[in-house]
Amino acid sequence: MLGYTQLDELDSIDGFTIPDKLQALDNYSQTAPKTLCYGHEFTNFAYMRSLRVAVVGATGLVGRTMLKVLEERGFPVSELILVASEKSLGSKIVFSGSEVEVVSIENALEMGADVALFSAGGAISLKWAHKFAEKGVTVIDNSSAFRMSPNHKLIIPEINGSDLVEGDLIIANPNCTTMQLVMALKPLHDRFRVKRGVVNTYQSVTGTGQAAIAQLEAERRGDEVEKVYPHNIDMNCLPHCDVFQENGYTKEEMKVHFETKKILGDEEIHLSCTAVRVPVAGGHSEAVYVEFEKDFELEEVRKLLEEFDGLILEDDPQNNVYPMPLNARGNDDVFVGRLRRDLAYEKGLHMWVVSDNLRKGAATNTIQIAEYLNSKGRWG
Repeated sequence: MLGYTQLDELDSIDGFTIPDKLQALDNYSQTAPKTLCYGHEFTNFAYMRSLRVAVVGATGLVGRTMLKVLEERGFPVSELILVASEKSLGSKIVFSGSEVEVVSIENALEMGADVALFSAGGAISLKWAHKFAEKGVTVIDNSSAFRMSPNHKLIIPEINGSDLVEGDLIIANPNCTTMQLVMALKPLHDRFRVKRGVVNTYQSVTGTGQAAIAQLEAERRGDEVEKVYPHNIDMNCLPHCDVFQENGYTKEEMKVHFETKKILGDEEIHLSCTAVRVPVAGGHSEAVYVEFEKDFELEEVRKLLEEFDGLILEDDPQNNVYPMPLNARGNDDVFVGRLRRDLAYEKGLHMWVVSDNLRKGAATNTIQIAEYLNSKGRWG
């Protein structure tokens, strides 16, 4: 049986339309080419410099999704540097109509990237991220290597992008499960302040990686397959995401607890989580219960969620409208619905949160961080 772990510990996918490249302004005098782009957090058009972009882990599930999202969003790439393991060296990947050859990480280090998007697992990040940063490369890391480090920022641009400063050369991308949760919590926490809560997650097999997708598909065909999970995943639910800790929680469940505090900047938020792997390939779903410090009205909750950038409210259960991973798949937004007050506690709120874990939960957020930095002049 293969080691059972999370996608962001392996070697490690569609987005909204942005404006096409436009002609330079009449008074354009910069030597580097720039592109007119539009992003979530930065709601005004901004001229962004074309960059030399390295993707570390380019042949993995998230890495390939990063390439797709870079193309879809029209990210200004002057040179693409693709990095993968030794078995992929020399292979070619098509990007924007051209073939790009995969190189070693050693070679990539000397190729003068402006930004490196890492999704090759924690061990690779710990070994190589600092080496890239020492050469002035901004590293945006999709593994768990730096998430809880006090020396590194854990960033979702819509929430805390403004925390980034010039010296932040290694930036952590949150865990996919935490990502969609805090997107839904942020506007509510700002208004009512979250005190505590319980989160139950129903997580796609894509969070484990390509081998998990292969296991699910093989089991549905009735074929034998090398298992990633300790049990069958088809027609089953496994309350087992990542490895179990001494306190009885899994690493995945503890990520939700700790990362939420760090991203929202509030150590007094106390969340407990049960993470369940389900036979779904479209995205993660979460049943969320939170208790607030202040009273709330459901209509205000709806309004806050509707107005928050990156959230889509789907809350019309009488007409069978609510978030589902089938509909979230291939989307960059986080979907929220099934809003209702708790039956026993007036300051308690229940909601259902769904998102494509390979997109906003991983690849898209990584690229949005780079877009945010570019729009703020990180590279001139």
